[in-house]
Amino acid sequence: MKLTKKSHACVRLEKDGRTLVIDPGGFSEEDAALGADVILVTHEHPDHFDEGRLRTAMEADPAAEIWTLRSVAEQVSAAFPGRVHTVGHGDTFTAAGFDVQVHGELHAVIHPDIPRITNVGYLVDDGRVFHPGDALTVPGRPVKTLMLPVMAPWNKISEVIEYVREVRPQRAYDIHDALLTDLARPIYDRQIGALGGSEHLRLAPGASAQV
Repeated sequence: MKLTKKSHACVRLEKDGRTLVIDPGGFSEEDAALGADVILVTHEHPDHFDEGRLRTAMEADPAAEIWTLRSVAEQVSAAFPGRVHTVGHGDTFTAAGFDVQVHGELHAVIHPDIPRITNVGYLVDDGRVFHPGDALTVPGRPVKTLMLPVMAPWNKISEVIEYVREVRPQRAYDIHDALLTDLARPIYDRQIGALGGSEHLRLAPGASAQV
């Protein structure tokens, strides 16, 4: 499977000529979802869900479909009847040849005064890739490649390190990194790499790896 990092929290997965895109939000490229057979959205925050990007992809390919939680589905399902599917924790489905399990229910706590919204993570092809969205969800299954949210208003590096230790992936690639400056990246690379217990990797936007 080919993994391509897009800006911030968006990733593209490709295998057997099919493409799955996760979280083409407002911090990702304008064409982040274009060409996708399947689009997964973890939650409604605009850095993960951008209606314009979804509409562009869905209108370009009448066969493209979206899987997401209710809060996002309610905003786009009327425009694309029968092509937007609502999922929640514990659900499984197969789309464009990708087997997906849904894990998690709530967004991480930003502040106690801010109500928590729903959030789901997606485990693709029996743990080959896990994208947790905006939560440190442990899927309870072996994970080969963890998409690791490294910088957010809701986390700190000690929590990120403990998350890697708990999931125990073979490798962890940074996502949710648009707010992380180049000056800080070596610090995160060194500390997560030294303390997480798994191979810690980073891809520049547009770069790819086989997973």
